Amino acid sequence: MSSRIFQGIVIQMKDATDRSIGVIDSNGTVVACSELGLIGSQIKGIEDAFETTEGNIVSFDGNTFKILGRNEKQFDYAVFVEGVDAEAKSLCVMAGIAVNGAKMGYEEKFDKTALIKNIITDNILPGDIYVHARELNLVADAPRAVFLIRQRERADVAALDVINQLFTDKQKDFVLSVSETDIVAVKEIGENADATELYKIALSIKQAISSKLSIKTVIGIGTVARHLRELADRYKEAQVAIDVGKVFDTEKTIIHYENLGIGRLIYQLPTTLCEMFLSEVFKKNPIDSLDEETLGIITEFFDNNLNISETSRKLFVHRNTLVYRLGKIRKITGLDLREFDQAIVFKVALMVKKYLNSQKAQ
Repeated sequence: MSSRIFQGIVIQMKDATDRSIGVIDSNGTVVACSELGLIGSQIKGIEDAFETTEGNIVSFDGNTFKILGRNEKQFDYAVFVEGVDAEAKSLCVMAGIAVNGAKMGYEEKFDKTALIKNIITDNILPGDIYVHARELNLVADAPRAVFLIRQRERADVAALDVINQLFTDKQKDFVLSVSETDIVAVKEIGENADATELYKIALSIKQAISSKLSIKTVIGIGTVARHLRELADRYKEAQVAIDVGKVFDTEKTIIHYENLGIGRLIYQLPTTLCEMFLSEVFKKNPIDSLDEETLGIITEFFDNNLNISETSRKLFVHRNTLVYRLGKIRKITGLDLREFDQAIVFKVALMVKKYLNSQKAQ
């Protein structure tokens, strides 16, 4: 950490007192001080003094020291104030608050994972991304994939550690928690990485969490980001992938934004427009007039690419029986599913209906 940050705080506090104020590192070396001549000197024995004390404030060698950090026995830095009286203790506490705040701000600013989190959550100005990336020696224009891992049914904080173990290159890959159930993994990938490779990465994440924690997950994958500033959009794509998949691909647990197809467009439509579309398509009878058995036949017919022979074989019915049922559907809805154009309209209508049902269930 830059000693200039500490020195700036110390110099400001110098105007408030005539006592020496400084900061030492874990080796007892003075890294900042209001008495410039003390910078670089060593305070020997302070480590032993910290180990024998119960609190985080120590009087030693005519000075009062306060540890910065979480662990009171192992410290990164400590502030000190000249004197061992009550005033020295009060000044030391105040100096500790100021220096610790500067330390935390510096670490957040100059931490790669924090930068990535600020980017995907739109908590940084676009113009600052490149500046901070350069300060952190982080390549801005490397291709990266964004995976959103959502824990279902129950969540476990240990999932973060499980995923971290899969991404071993901490200088290029980042894993961070964004909510109680959601974890984001940002991985630098090769220039020629394709959707198959991204799927394999997502599958390895899913299998690791399932085997170690017995937790079900759904994973959304955004398109490849070519620059750090694109990560926020790719994160949103991964969110959309999960949300759209929940409506149209309920059986899938790994969903790529690129494979959402027309479902992505429908998901972005206002519900009033969707309802208007259904009323225009089904003028004779509403889509709700079709029973579950009939809808099952229609789905099977679509799954078999409008092939009557193959559909009848899968349904274990005679070909003429299927033709008769398709004719009956045409009479009810006014759409002949054997005609490609009309089949497309019907397929879209089914998806729109599914989307409306999901919205009403929320």
